[in-house]
Amino acid sequence: MHTDASTQQPPTPAKGLCLPERDAKPRQRGITSVIDWGPDTFGWGGSAAGIRNALDCAAEYVDYAKIFAPNLLLMPEGTLRAAVACYRDFGVSVYAGGVLFEYAWIRNELESMIRLLQRLGLDALEVSENCISLTRDQRLGAIEQLQRRGLKVVYEYGAKDPKQPMELGELDAVMLDLRRLGIEYLTLEQSELDLLAAERPADMQALKRSDWFGRVLIEADPYRFPQQHAQMIQELGSHVNLANVTLGQALRLEGLRRGIGRAVGYSIFSQG
Repeated sequence: MHTDASTQQPPTPAKGLCLPERDAKPRQRGITSVIDWGPDTFGWGGSAAGIRNALDCAAEYVDYAKIFAPNLLLMPEGTLRAAVACYRDFGVSVYAGGVLFEYAWIRNELESMIRLLQRLGLDALEVSENCISLTRDQRLGAIEQLQRRGLKVVYEYGAKDPKQPMELGELDAVMLDLRRLGIEYLTLEQSELDLLAAERPADMQALKRSDWFGRVLIEADPYRFPQQHAQMIQELGSHVNLANVTLGQALRLEGLRRGIGRAVGYSIFSQG
């Protein structure tokens, strides 16, 4: 029987007007890790004032914050200490970017780097191999040295501009090592996933099916926001873990996760 659209009544919400629910903090999936580049064209970051303005709006949707590595050597230590404390006040875990580790490694200055982190009130950092290459023994030795000094480690796998698709066997082995060391998450460069999907799509599907893929934080490209982020949400689900999100993008990303925005086709209206 035909019903005039003007006589149809919308469903009565069970709990008032609200958006689809997501896991609350501290969550294990759907993690958002922001990058703080300081005061730049993306705005917001760097000083406690800018961070506070952003997190007044979006703290509930930000799980981690990474301080852009060069800023740890460029900005006044007092400003950095205040920024780190501000993130913590809003319940956001904060860590140093991996290029700081790489620079300290090639200069044989890990202990000096650790003292810097301690002065800044940072108890975590990223270990990466963008500009250096470590053997397995070197990687494990460096991580264990940092852990002995009371530092939590986030490990980033992959290159910013990979030339060859990554090998899943190698990635499996790295993930196993990280688990043994008590490291919860592995950060993976989006560029690595793009190359793998383009050249070895079967391996890309196998990666998605791996039992640890839910512990991967994908480093998206903030310059390709929101299209790239929306694509990952559509392909991997709203609970995909995303890193390298700018502070100014965090709130809008949460909207995309809930199905709000042209980039996700306003899918909230097709959800049951």
